[in-house]
Amino acid sequence: MSHVEPAADGADQAGEVAVVPHDDDGVGGGGGDVASTDSQVALVASTSGDERRGEYGDDAENEGEEAATVQGSKEGTEELLRKVVYSEEAAYKLYCDYGHRMGFSIRKGKQSYFTGTKRIRTKDYFCSKEGLKEGEKLTDANFNDPHTRTNCRAMVRFRVNDHGEWKVIRLVSDHNHNLARPEERHLLRSARSLIAGRSSSVEAMLYAGYQTQGGSPQLPVGSTSAANNVENSKQLLLLGYGPTAKPLAVGTGDLQNLVSYLKSRANEDGMFYWDVQLDQGGRMNNFFWRDGRSRIDYDCFSDVVVFDSTYRLSKQNLICAPFVGVNHHWQTTMYGCALLADESLSAFVWLFKSFLESMGNRHPQSIFTNLDQVVSKAIEEVFPNTCHRIAHWHIQKNAHSRLGALNVSKVFNKMFTKCIQGCDSETEFEETWAQMIHEFKLQDNKWLKKLYKLKQKWCSALNKCTFDAGVEYEPQCDSMSNIFSSIADKLTSLSAIGVAVDKQSEDWREKELEEDTRCLQKPPACIIKHSDILNHAAKVYTHRIYKLFETDFLDGCGATKFKELPCEDNNTHHFEMTMQGRGSRVCTVRLNMSTMELSCSCSKFETMGLLCPHALKALSIKNICKIPESYILKRWTKDAKKWVFNPKQYESSYQECMDDDAAYCNYVMRYAYDLVTKSQGQEELRKALWETLESGEKELEKYLGNGTQYAPSYAT
Repeated sequence: MSHVEPAADGADQAGEVAVVPHDDDGVGGGGGDVASTDSQVALVASTSGDERRGEYGDDAENEGEEAATVQGSKEGTEELLRKVVYSEEAAYKLYCDYGHRMGFSIRKGKQSYFTGTKRIRTKDYFCSKEGLKEGEKLTDANFNDPHTRTNCRAMVRFRVNDHGEWKVIRLVSDHNHNLARPEERHLLRSARSLIAGRSSSVEAMLYAGYQTQGGSPQLPVGSTSAANNVENSKQLLLLGYGPTAKPLAVGTGDLQNLVSYLKSRANEDGMFYWDVQLDQGGRMNNFFWRDGRSRIDYDCFSDVVVFDSTYRLSKQNLICAPFVGVNHHWQTTMYGCALLADESLSAFVWLFKSFLESMGNRHPQSIFTNLDQVVSKAIEEVFPNTCHRIAHWHIQKNAHSRLGALNVSKVFNKMFTKCIQGCDSETEFEETWAQMIHEFKLQDNKWLKKLYKLKQKWCSALNKCTFDAGVEYEPQCDSMSNIFSSIADKLTSLSAIGVAVDKQSEDWREKELEEDTRCLQKPPACIIKHSDILNHAAKVYTHRIYKLFETDFLDGCGATKFKELPCEDNNTHHFEMTMQGRGSRVCTVRLNMSTMELSCSCSKFETMGLLCPHALKALSIKNICKIPESYILKRWTKDAKKWVFNPKQYESSYQECMDDDAAYCNYVMRYAYDLVTKSQGQEELRKALWETLESGEKELEKYLGNGTQYAPSYAT
């Protein structure tokens, strides 16, 4: 005889009884275009949880022991009904696999126990859209939204026998909502752990502390990448671990744990890259690493890099210096991380060169750093064609310690902020700066004098043609600053730092995946439903970028006065735009109707990659209902990452990889890694890729004489 555990406090939906460890409101349906009818919605809304419980039955003894009852379509159910597993985790994974194949996400539900024990007798799992959320009204618009509950009845019930075997005794296979299409199924929340879920193991390592396996530490490799730096390894063997080696500032065990962790990551990830610099005594001094996903992200969003070397580890007095950027959802993304023993020019030059090498020597357009002369010199040497910018949040942070009582003055703060990012021209900046210095008698302030000499690197008015991806705008600015302070403050082990960096990357990528899911499900809701240009923007941009575009469109069309000036060319139009309630600032817009070329004196497109309110006003005046193609920056679109790496895109690199063995190995690995990433989580694509690889292997063997000859080895 079994009993059902009573509902836990806070159980908000029918069927959620006893322990419900997590509530995966993932992609319950795919983003099919077929909306539910009004009658569908009404039927679902009227179905109560009590009716649902009555249909399934709470008493497990009423179910047949031998044959499972199946309600609905039997498509894809054979393996689920036939399979026997031996743990709750295996049962959950089995239904996850089934849901992944069919196109829905799942949630854990109620369970019953053998009488007088805590041994599970039956366990239910539901579609993630089971039940109804309190206070949520179902409509045609939200019925197939992944976060909306539709009282879907799809479920499975496992029964555990005396031998510990978990078997399906009840299966409801039909859903009342659209299912995810094949190309969307890898985004299902409950399927993510099946695809690439490392977060739980990373979490465990973070809190348990990473330990090397075996007895004595192994000798580390100096540089691990597609082509190992063998000379570094030899130097480390000869100098770093010989009998004359000097004591290390950081414990040898701590360093070895970090090396062991990086080596284990390289074994897991074929595109993982790490490098170590040795000091004159041959001891490990500085580290840099990045994973394979960071390389892919950098290939897509390499235009802007933020490098922050302000985080110090108090125990070892090392610098934790991350490289980050901005993805197509205007979120922070990880490009790599370094641990530095000092802030010398040689350390930063080595680090930047290692970073570039790991990214295929692709230079960013802009790099943002803190206010540091040594970093500036290193950037001039390694990134000669990259625009170096000093991040605004670092200036504001330094101002608090350098300017003392002035920080409490609202007038001073307003003028100082205007100098940084509120001036429209160099003339306005110079006038505002001079007025600030005069009014507050700051002529002898050494920090402000130094800051003024570097104005070209931080004043927005002097960088109107430099792309920055909006990293200086609120709230993006806040999310980019102090991102590693908690890691640097709380962790003492170097290997724990490596694990924490991995976890931070995983957290950011989880947020990116959630936004990707939103974009695949449906376009963002337009505030003006019948606006052609807004509908066009909603179709191409990600949700977050669309909202920025929509705000500028409303500002342009609803709060901008204009005056059209005469032009000699009939195809060219010249406007003067004034934003209402924004002072008397005038922006000039030029629009060529034949070439669809746009320019505005505010230069928002040049810096952010989105058309400004003034340019959108000009398009509206001339009844242009689509965004000109040349003003849709791919890095902000839903398709920003839909590409496959191809060496032929870079002609010089392609020729190099054909001529050089190491380069060939590097590029082929990169190409293959990208293909594997794209097929991840989709059974059909994995099968197709595997068959292609097998076919290629057969061709190689045939060419080499049926395996009697062997090609040179490129393994490292």
